[in-house]
Amino acid sequence: MNLLHIFTDIPILIVLFTFLFSIIYCAKNYVYVNKNLKIFLAFISNFRKTDLNFRFKEIDEWMSANPYVSGVWLEFKNTLVFSESIALKGKNNDLTYKEVSSTVQNIQTTVDPLYFFNEETLVTSKFNNKFLQTVPTVLTGFGPLFTFLNIAIAFGKIDFSSQEKTIASVAGLMSSMQTAALVSVIAVGSSLIFLLFERIIFQQLCKNPLSKCEDLMGKLFDNISSEKFLLELLKETKIQNNSVSNLITAMPQQFKAALNSGIASNLVPYLENLIFGLNEVNKSMKEVAKKGKGDDVDDLF
Repeated sequence: MNLLHIFTDIPILIVLFTFLFSIIYCAKNYVYVNKNLKIFLAFISNFRKTDLNFRFKEIDEWMSANPYVSGVWLEFKNTLVFSESIALKGKNNDLTYKEVSSTVQNIQTTVDPLYFFNEETLVTSKFNNKFLQTVPTVLTGFGPLFTFLNIAIAFGKIDFSSQEKTIASVAGLMSSMQTAALVSVIAVGSSLIFLLFERIIFQQLCKNPLSKCEDLMGKLFDNISSEKFLLELLKETKIQNNSVSNLITAMPQQFKAALNSGIASNLVPYLENLIFGLNEVNKSMKEVAKKGKGDDVDDLF
């Protein structure tokens, strides 16, 4: 068996080239996905559900700036429901956080995060996955294709014009049959090797980090159904309406109390001082009148 002749055969070279190209393409893309998934996993691992309200801007900026997840994040962000938490400044400009809502806590989503962050959006959409799925079929198809092609070419070269040529052409036919058979063996073998390689590499480089990312995203954002969200919204609306109604009802009494308190604390002392001043003036004028012996003035007072 001439190995040099076998591995320089064009059909075998085509099969080997397709196999090597597919292996390199598969490994390159899976390494790329693994790198980005690790970056994404390292980032979201720094966050907890309890501080999500106050660090959401940080998450939003990073997600929007990362082209690997920006498209998915934009769609996912439209499903988020924010709580009623607000930040208030104290006397020393210290931030204090107050929960206005007692029922809706943290940031929730009306759609399961796994609907957006899954194998399709984070892995298979980042490269030509359909090509990788068809590679085993293509390699397997190369086997019978080139086998029958070699056999057809070999039969076309048989020469029965003389005994010597007949013997030589039959020997060439047997050699071509051997090469044709090897084409099928190499094609099927390369197909099986690629299939095993692809499954193992996918599990190690893509599936394992993807599962961690999905788990963290599911824990970070609570899932709330649309019905529950509307019910919570109705409850909060009723609570706020009741508070406004009580405030409007109590406003006249509070205004009256504030007015009485203002009069008692400001106007009454002023009037007392004014009366006291008038009495003093009256007293002073009487004393002046007595000294001047003005009877007419005394009669006036």
